[in-house]
Amino acid sequence: MTVSTPDAAFEELTRKHRRELLAHCYRMVGSASEAEDLVQETYLRAWKSYDGFEGRSSVRTWLYRIATNVCLTNLEGRDRRPLPTGLGAPSLAADAPLVEREIAWLGPLPDALVTPADPADVAVEMDTIRLAFVAALQHLPARQRAVLILCEVLRWSAAEAAEALDTTVPAVNSALQRARATMGSVDAAASPAPLDDHQRQMLDAYVAAFWRKDVDAIAALLTHDAVWEMPPWEGWYQGARTIAQLVDWNCPGQTHDMPMLPTRSNGQPAFGLYMRESCMVGPAAYGLSEGRPDLFVPFQLQVLQLDGDRVSHVVAFFDRAAFELAGLPMALTATEVAAIAPLAR
Repeated sequence: MTVSTPDAAFEELTRKHRRELLAHCYRMVGSASEAEDLVQETYLRAWKSYDGFEGRSSVRTWLYRIATNVCLTNLEGRDRRPLPTGLGAPSLAADAPLVEREIAWLGPLPDALVTPADPADVAVEMDTIRLAFVAALQHLPARQRAVLILCEVLRWSAAEAAEALDTTVPAVNSALQRARATMGSVDAAASPAPLDDHQRQMLDAYVAAFWRKDVDAIAALLTHDAVWEMPPWEGWYQGARTIAQLVDWNCPGQTHDMPMLPTRSNGQPAFGLYMRESCMVGPAAYGLSEGRPDLFVPFQLQVLQLDGDRVSHVVAFFDRAAFELAGLPMALTATEVAAIAPLAR
């Protein structure tokens, strides 16, 4: 006979909610690694208080209450996590100096960490972790952010949100009204749709264009007013030709130095762009004193927004940890690169 222990009962009741709680914490704080830590703290607090759980709400609602307050505590006294486009400065010319800013930037969230087990929930979950949506959330004060997520994403009533946040229904309604007004003035972009055959072919061409460092081909695959941003550099760039020039003039790789591997992040198509290691020797930004020409290492994780069969927005994250979170390899050999199909174009 199997004896159910309190720890086993807790695990059985709570483990299925971990992925959606990670997405919830990410919406609140804008960092996947930080969200993972906050989910751990949520489960620790829940486990400690499990004996007092009386079942007046569902386990899911109880966990969300704990997670929301864990996030609010974490956010006290902290600045929001922006993208470069959220800093309020105008777009730059391709030849403008690159200026790195040491702040806490909004980061990507790999789909693999949060994709729901139930296919019926996938569209809603992915729509509410889009980069543009989470970046827009960062414009809200923490408690307004919490109210908007609870009421608009989770579809809680004002009374449920008030109970979770230990406040009143009028206070929730007021915060929700202010949050909606702010979100309405921020470009949160259209919801992504499943890729069609034309878009998949376009993305193959995009990978091939970077492999060849064909800047004309890259420009042709972007919308006329496409946006490119790349934290931790504070500048952002607009226009297909400007972006192509940026890649041409500032990217250390040349022809056959920049392979890409596909992934998905924030419910959007994404690519890990690798750089031939020998290309990164010398410049202070990369810090390598020597590099192998037959090895390719993580350079940037590009998260793409599409408009029809063109790319309208690229956020390129210069963060090796983003590759690891996405389950991408931390190095590619020349043999592995040769097996990437779109590169043969």
